[in-house]
Amino acid sequence: MKFQINQKILLEHLNYVIKGVSTKNLIPILNCIKFELNKDGLYLISTDNEIAIKTFIEKKDIDKIDTLGEIVISGKYIYEIVRKLDNTIINFEELDNNQILITTSFSSFKLNCNDIKDYPNLDLEFIKNPIIINQKTFKTAVNQTIFATSSQESRPVLTGINLKIKDNKFQFTATDSYRLARKIIEIDKSIKENIDIIVPSKNLIEVVRLLNNEDENIEIHIFNNKIIFKFNTIIIMSRLISGNYPETDKLITKDFELRIKINLNELYNAIDRASLLTNEDEKNIINFESNKNDVRVHSNIPEIGNVEEKLIVNKNNDKDIKISFSSKFMMDALKIFDTDEVELKFNGEIKPIIICDPNNDDLIQLIVPIRTY
Repeated sequence: MKFQINQKILLEHLNYVIKGVSTKNLIPILNCIKFELNKDGLYLISTDNEIAIKTFIEKKDIDKIDTLGEIVISGKYIYEIVRKLDNTIINFEELDNNQILITTSFSSFKLNCNDIKDYPNLDLEFIKNPIIINQKTFKTAVNQTIFATSSQESRPVLTGINLKIKDNKFQFTATDSYRLARKIIEIDKSIKENIDIIVPSKNLIEVVRLLNNEDENIEIHIFNNKIIFKFNTIIIMSRLISGNYPETDKLITKDFELRIKINLNELYNAIDRASLLTNEDEKNIINFESNKNDVRVHSNIPEIGNVEEKLIVNKNNDKDIKISFSSKFMMDALKIFDTDEVELKFNGEIKPIIICDPNNDDLIQLIVPIRTY
């Protein structure tokens, strides 16, 4: 293998694949980036067995190609070398003793390479009819739900986002058993087979980070044990989490004893101020009480003091509610709405609180209350 390429172009693509390189893996080959140079251009590939990332640099973007080939280079060192070089032409030349010579006009590096035979054989095939979604729409759906996933490995299924597709409805659901976030988007075509999978949240975070052209689409290819995302020049494969996701539909009922419409910013700011006098050790408890068209938001730390906020709201009936919840969870839920007003739905002080846009039910947040009354 021997070629020349601009530092800026190579670094752009190394920035993609470096996210798939493991820094903790005890298998040395998984700490590497694979370079595949063929007549069409240069492929860069990385994997840690949980996620795989592949990107492509077209032949026209490579200054000179002398010989084709494949090499596997330490991801950490090749990335840092290219990152710290000036914006200039970099020469790569594979040597006979399984080394790579990297040079510019003023710098020279020689790196040992790993055996190409040891690199995993990644199956990055595609299906004929992938799901196609606008990048911005997909990114928004992930960001509006992923915060509710669990970080506790004791329940692996809750560390991912549950993706369900039925007909032309694409549902994103995340829960840590104390709160739930759900987003539903419509796709252009109906899917014959029902899809019900769990994708690790950490891998979806990497997908979202690499979405850099929100006007274009992302292709989603779903298999029994993996999911592949294809967009721009990038392919990302993620393993799926095995197991059955909780039946969350039962938590979101259609009938409620009380519905309260309230200005989103006023509610958020009131809870934010009230949270100043809450204890993290006690789940940042906020008390929420309605009295006719007034709502009182209050909290206290006995040894320090208390705080009370009042809000004017619109209710659908004369019933009142006394309920407590985590200020952090409520603020996390409110932050993802892009609307002036939200609706809080209640079925008593011990049943989950539903938060949604009064005019659109494609985004739902759920919070389990904390019993204090």
